[in-house]
Amino acid sequence: MTRAARAIIDLGALQHNLRKVRDAAPGRRVMAVIKANAYGHGMLSAARALSDADAYAVACLDEAMVLREAGINKTIVLLEGFFSAAELPLLAQYGIAAVIHHDSQLRMLEQTPLEGALRVWLKVDSGMHRLGFAPEAVKAAWQRLKQLPGVSLAGFMTHFASADERGGDSTRLQLHCFNQTLSGLAGERSLANSAAILAWPDSHGDWLRPGIMLYGVSPFAGQSGAGLGLKPVMRLQSQLIAIHPRRKGERIGYGGDYTCPEDMSMGVVAIGYGDGYPRHAQAGTPLLVNGRRAPLIARVSMDMVCVDLRGHEQARCGDPVILWGDGLPVEEVAAAAGTIAYELLCRVTPRVRMQLSAS
Repeated sequence: MTRAARAIIDLGALQHNLRKVRDAAPGRRVMAVIKANAYGHGMLSAARALSDADAYAVACLDEAMVLREAGINKTIVLLEGFFSAAELPLLAQYGIAAVIHHDSQLRMLEQTPLEGALRVWLKVDSGMHRLGFAPEAVKAAWQRLKQLPGVSLAGFMTHFASADERGGDSTRLQLHCFNQTLSGLAGERSLANSAAILAWPDSHGDWLRPGIMLYGVSPFAGQSGAGLGLKPVMRLQSQLIAIHPRRKGERIGYGGDYTCPEDMSMGVVAIGYGDGYPRHAQAGTPLLVNGRRAPLIARVSMDMVCVDLRGHEQARCGDPVILWGDGLPVEEVAAAAGTIAYELLCRVTPRVRMQLSAS
């Protein structure tokens, strides 16, 4: 018998969320971010469901080649660019665009003859101070790119550090820096991540780069994707595999961290940190048992978690348990576990069976 833990991926919800991106920024082109296995949702299935996007963005050549080898011909952009000159022939051969964010990449381009054409995006460090050319170095980098045979500039890109802070000064300053730096330089602009798409219309530019909102998750703290009109794409679920009566004072799980406050019923669910459920989820983190909330108790172990079944007298072995998804936002579970929804989605492990559905 196969393991009960599974991730149900709603491709219809993914398509709905892409439409919400376009509703938020009409007329802009969309570079759907499907790196990190589409934030844990399955890169190939996500790419096919998001066929109405104008391009895909991934982190590296390995991810791009998975798409190309599957017959996906849409424009692909490497957000971290290339890591060595040895990758350049493949980029040209397969028509994969690269983000240029560092002088070392420029030197590789200058020293490596290309057999074919290569499209590049020039990244500006407008204030996040992670990747990108400093504003004062952008024009010189642009001029060097223009002199390279076979290389064409797709446009300019930057990334916001705090776009999830509505009305904050950081994004306003980054937007001003980006616009000032590129004044007089021709080329398309790409600035807006999910938070900026929803909160900073002045940043929409020519190309949007939605990531987390495509998967139905809010980029804003304290708000769920449902509150933004998004639909959750992943439902992580398992089932009860044991139910036991416990006495007041009995201790449960590793370290006996949880002490029963009274005589009570507790259940064991077949999922744990070996499946990607967060090990540091605290007692009280919500689960759904037969569609109704119940709190986590005791330490999360590799293959199992324990749940307080008081008020769930009808629960039986085999009953479904939802860890996050419809009716239980992953944002809420992440907050209870002291992390972010991005991490929970990306950490679902390969032993969790992925099942596709279309709402």
